[in-house]
Amino acid sequence: MFEELGIKLIRMDLPFRLNHVNCLMAEGEVGWTVIDTGLHDERTAARWEELLQDKKVTDLLISHYHPDHFGYAGSLQKKTGARVSMTKTDAESGTHVWEDEFIMEIRRNYMLAGIPENIAIEMTSNTESFTARVTPYPNIDHFFQEGETVAIGRYPYEVIFTPGHSDGMVVFYCKEKNVLLSTDHILPRITPNIAYWFHGIKDPLGAYMKSLKKVRKLDADLVIPCHGQPFHGANDRIDEILQHHDRRLDATLDAVGDESSIYEVCGRIFSKDLNIHETRFALGETIAHLEYLRHQGEIDRELQGGHWIYGKVVS
Repeated sequence: MFEELGIKLIRMDLPFRLNHVNCLMAEGEVGWTVIDTGLHDERTAARWEELLQDKKVTDLLISHYHPDHFGYAGSLQKKTGARVSMTKTDAESGTHVWEDEFIMEIRRNYMLAGIPENIAIEMTSNTESFTARVTPYPNIDHFFQEGETVAIGRYPYEVIFTPGHSDGMVVFYCKEKNVLLSTDHILPRITPNIAYWFHGIKDPLGAYMKSLKKVRKLDADLVIPCHGQPFHGANDRIDEILQHHDRRLDATLDAVGDESSIYEVCGRIFSKDLNIHETRFALGETIAHLEYLRHQGEIDRELQGGHWIYGKVVS
């Protein structure tokens, strides 16, 4: 199927428990298009050098600003001269959230979440360590527009905005072959991290669930994700993910009890066997579920003793 589509799936190693990201290459009429780039590190640089040594790259399509997708884009653009496209929303995030001013704000927000100071410092340092993995930043030549068409391999694909995993994330859909390049929107074995990072969309889980229902209308057959193996049946997986979040929302509501900090709720839901990097993701996902419940009117939030405290709404 990949040969018919004119697409090559490129597995890039990652130094995390989620140990890879799938990037894509596709040959066009005048050169190659690359979708997502991996982190900026030595292994990624060597892999792209090997893959592209005899190829002209004309376009880099970046699905969203997270480091494993956006990180090497600036360096690859410098090496190839390729035109870089992504959404304006995530282009702005990608050049903002790794800067000193934002990182200093993160630590303050971690304290509001009720995280012990020593852990908040470690988590902030972990975020800061990614700066080298996302710089130099690319120059964005084109901002994606909802519904525009891009050529990827042998077929045209529609650009579909799917906020949730990031505020400005996109997927690519080929109606002719009923193929969805799902990026991080739909994954086959794990659920994408839906987190609130103290900026952007105030209810990212609500946005994500809306995006899932939007993509469900396509009833895509073949799904090519950025983590895991390609699979068939987008809608079956969408239903599984929606059911997962329904269960997680129930668990979050139970974990709130009479009143709790974000850190307390996170500790009741997630395994204690998490490293600092994973704890950041667990905390962000906890806030996303709490904020969804707050926007639904099931819990409220108030500032007590320098921490945000959530409690069930008494009817």
